[in-house]
Amino acid sequence: MSSDFLMRAARHIALPQLGEAGQQRIEKASVLIVGVGGIGCPVATYLASSGVGRLVLNDFDTVDETNLGRQPLFTPDDVGDPKATVAAERLLALNPDSRYEVVGSRLQGTELRKAAEDVDVVFDCSDNFATRFAVNEACVATSTALVSGAAIRFEGQVSVFGPDYSQTPCYRCLYQEADESLEDCQGNGVLSPVPAVIGTLMAVEGLKLMAGIATRRGQLTLYDGISSRWQTVDFDKRSDCPVCQSAA
Repeated sequence: MSSDFLMRAARHIALPQLGEAGQQRIEKASVLIVGVGGIGCPVATYLASSGVGRLVLNDFDTVDETNLGRQPLFTPDDVGDPKATVAAERLLALNPDSRYEVVGSRLQGTELRKAAEDVDVVFDCSDNFATRFAVNEACVATSTALVSGAAIRFEGQVSVFGPDYSQTPCYRCLYQEADESLEDCQGNGVLSPVPAVIGTLMAVEGLKLMAGIATRRGQLTLYDGISSRWQTVDFDKRSDCPVCQSAA
């Protein structure tokens, strides 16, 4: 390790659960971040600052004025510019030793599956069930670990899936197509720090995966900003899951 790297990673290396070996695994890891919005911004920021070797940023949207209150990678001067491109520039300034790749189109089908197969961990920071279902299918098909998060109003949730989907549940074990009618933050609003809370927790879980630190599957972590409470809910692998039952 270079002296600059050792200095930047000193607090990580001091952790007995991580050490130099764990930090080196993080440095060699590759991730796909789907959605660089309210949740994706803190995920990308903390992964980059933690030294993740390669970050693939996927977002086909442009910066909007309504994004600025909860997406701190962007400034008013960025309005109208591609989110993924702007985010990559900001992250490069934060940590020039990491490699950043921009995918400015919607990943679907074979392209999504190939993108998932090419990384160690996928972070689903999207804001709709159609994308979440598609990302989950790609991760199950390629045996890629998935960290999923969502936020709305004062509430949020995080869960970790895979990569062994033959033994552990996938996202479709938790949510079904009927849930696509559930609310989204665009119509209901969201307190600006709540996505950051969720994104930060997702980064924690993802870094644990990369470093080889155990993290629980089949558990949904829920955050309620009104009561300032955390709750965990266990869920099982569904025997009739249309996605991961074939992985058994």
